[in-house]
Amino acid sequence: MQAQEIIRAIEQEEIESVKTNVQKESIPKIYVGDTVKVGVRITEGGKERIQPYQGTVIAMRNGGINETITVRRIFQGVGVERVFLLHSPRIASIKVIMRGKVRRAKLYYLRDRVGKATRVPQRFDRPL
Repeated sequence: MQAQEIIRAIEQEEIESVKTNVQKESIPKIYVGDTVKVGVRITEGGKERIQPYQGTVIAMRNGGINETITVRRIFQGVGVERVFLLHSPRIASIKVIMRGKVRRAKLYYLRDRVGKATRVPQRFDRPL
């Protein structure tokens, strides 16, 4: 029991230090079904650039410092999924493009769909 409390305290300190970091703005409220644009830091040689990755959030895992989102997009006719650690220093920015209207917590059924069937209806009652 003692070890779990120590781990939670350390994780809380790390989350607070990420939130106070000047380079990273606060993470917006993200829901499953949202279309998001994630700015990922890519290092090529000695240079660093930010590569945007836009897609639909199909899954979320809440776990304090280990909070992740799974983003799916179609690239050249092939479905590509990436899992992003929200509190990672590799994430430069996250912007919500569109709110999605869904009735499930995980949208794994989108993997089997093709074309217009993969669209998620827009939701207007939540602000961006």
